[in-house]
Amino acid sequence: MSSALTDLFPHPIVQAPMAGGVSVPQLAAAVCEAGGLGFLAAGYKTADGMYQEIKQIRSLTGRPFGVNVFMPQPEYADPAAIDVYAHQLAGEATWYEAELGDPDSGRDDGFEAKLVVLRDNPVPVVSFHFGVPSREVVDALHRVGTFVLAAATTPDEARAVERAGADAVIAQGIEAGGHQGTHRDVPETDGSGLGLLSLIAQVREAVSIPIVAAGGIMRGGQIAGVLAAGASAAQLGTAFLATPESGANALHKRALTDPLFVRTELTRAFSGRPARGLVNRFLREHGPYAPAAYPEIHHLTSPLRKAAAKAGDAQGMALWAGQGHRMARELPAGQLVEVLAGELAAARASLTGGGVL
Repeated sequence: MSSALTDLFPHPIVQAPMAGGVSVPQLAAAVCEAGGLGFLAAGYKTADGMYQEIKQIRSLTGRPFGVNVFMPQPEYADPAAIDVYAHQLAGEATWYEAELGDPDSGRDDGFEAKLVVLRDNPVPVVSFHFGVPSREVVDALHRVGTFVLAAATTPDEARAVERAGADAVIAQGIEAGGHQGTHRDVPETDGSGLGLLSLIAQVREAVSIPIVAAGGIMRGGQIAGVLAAGASAAQLGTAFLATPESGANALHKRALTDPLFVRTELTRAFSGRPARGLVNRFLREHGPYAPAAYPEIHHLTSPLRKAAAKAGDAQGMALWAGQGHRMARELPAGQLVEVLAGELAAARASLTGGGVL
């Protein structure tokens, strides 16, 4: 990774931006203060909501941080399929005494308004999910001193990130929790994504820009592994979800290590786009029938998920988690960064027979 970007965070540890209220300013700031790169998640927030969180994190830390933005989604969902799924969810609405959401609540997540805020109030790093911004957008962020990253799940997507002029690519393996950052939503390829180590190797040969590796990473030894494979840093989400600073629901945090939830699965049940979560009742019952319709299904199910959380029912919540969720540690975020950095140093020493890698 270019020294200018590396200098922003002493440890090669990036806290993944987790939308939906998880990546709050307190979490991101704690990671930054410990020497990692903390991220705010602008997804599902208004431009003003994002701006208020940027102001808040600046009051908590003077260290560099990042903001993640969702790319607008094309209109290709089948309205009839959404209606059929809404009918299927009627029983859930009755059970939780909640109304289904409006699937037509917006497709662009306030993208242009957020870009205006980020140009007028520059932050050190901006990353993009669900696609690649135009070269004009990247250049505009570069002009205000912002480093730009974007997620990719294939070598071809990584090439698109490089062509757009981004400073680094986030290589997201299929092990990752939450939404896969595919640039196009192609149902025929569901579940066929690349594992992280294979993806890093292929992306390394496809592009010349630095790689941030993401997907199932929970220990410092794994960070050493992806660095050895060619990444410049590792991005961890689920590992930070269980920290006290995380804004995740307490039920979600406990579920990560609850023996009741034994595995994860990619599903469209909650949002209409492939996302990895703990297998619960809602996922089992509705996952096979959910259409490829993001963000329509996200809007449709949002009141149900909120009602389930309010009722204390983890079986109706979107319990996003990566494949390494059982390794989650309930440590303060800053301490977790320190522990991961220590494990990384030990792993590097072991790889080099006690020397420095």
